[in-house]
Parts: sequence; C-alpha cells; structure tokens
Amino acid sequence: MENVPVSPAKVPWNKGKIVGQKAPLKLKDIGAIRIRLQLGHRTRELALFDLGLDSKLRACDLVRLRVRDVCHGDRVSTRAIVLQQKTSQPVQFEITQPTRDAIGEWMKEAALTPDDFLFPSRLHDSPHLGTRQYARILDTWVTEIGPDPTAYGTLTMRRTKASLIYRRTKNLRAVQLLLGHTKLESTVRYLGIEVEDALEMSEQT
Repeated sequence: MENVPVSPAKVPWNKGKIVGQKAPLKLKDIGAIRIRLQLGHRTRELALFDLGLDSKLRACDLVRLRVRDVCHGDRVSTRAIVLQQKTSQPVQFEITQPTRDAIGEWMKEAALTPDDFLFPSRLHDSPHLGTRQYARILDTWVTEIGPDPTAYGTLTMRRTKASLIYRRTKNLRAVQLLLGHTKLESTVRYLGIEVEDALEMSEQT
C-alpha cells in the first residue's frame, strides 16, 4: 500500500492569542500615550493616534486616508467624510483642535501634498501605512504605558471614543451614526453595552 504523505497540522491563527472584543482605552491611558508621543516629538505617531481616536475609522480606512480627505486647501478641516471600504457607506467625523494641530505639524514635517497618503509607509512595497504596521505601532503605545498589549488592537482605537460618547450621553443612535453602522443591533453588540452596564450597576451596589 502506498504511503500517503501527511501534511503537518495547521496551527490555528488564534493559538495563544486573546480573541474577542478588544478593550477601549481609558481616559488616563489616552493622556499617558499622548504625553509620551508629545515629549518624544513623535509627530507622525501623535497625528495617527489622535486621528485614530477622533475618526473612529476601521484600520483599513484610516491608513488609506489622503491629505485631501482631511484638509481644505492647506488647512485641516473640522469635519471630514470618508467612504467606508467595508460597507461602501459614507461616514462623517469631527477633527478636534488638538488633532488638527498634530496633523498640521506632521504634514509640515513630511512635506505632504493634497494627493499624498496622510501616513505614507516607510516600506518600499506599500504606498501607505499597512494595517499590520498600524497594529504594531499600537502595541508599542500600549506596552509603553503598562497594560498587556494582547488585550488591545486596532479596533480599540475605533471603540474608544464611541464608548466614551455612549457613557456620557447614552445616545445609541448618535454612536451608530458616528461608527457608520447600518443596524442599531450592530452598535449594541460592538459596544458590549449589556455587559458594561451590568458591571457598572454591580460596582455601584
């Protein structure tokens, strides 16, 4: 009987990794990361961090932003509209003053033009920052301030401001619009509202 070659067992992609919803950053974490980036004069990373929080975009949409998407002429806009890759639906977001300042500084330092990608890649085979590069940069930010980086991911940046807005307003419809979700149920699951509210009530008891 002929021996049939046995292919090696495929290692699951999630072996040894924490899967599921990634935690949003807390206000103290946001402040700690921002201060480190400012003190280290890490202009590109500060612009990426601040815009990632403000825009609440998925990583694939954030890394593909061009200068013209967030600027009007040579000025950074107060609001921007981006067509989401996943849903092909537009989503609007605000750009706060600190973020506008960070983007402006980065654009000046990198001498970017309106048609340039806002975050060009430093690798030759990619015109813009990749989602994996973005994830590695995020790991660095989290590691530097102490928490276990495996509990966080690029979706952390998307969830952070949305979670803060929901906690402050309890306005699910507003958060749905800001995240560009087509269904309210998606927003409920995304924020993990039932679990969060249960824990909050438990802490107050």
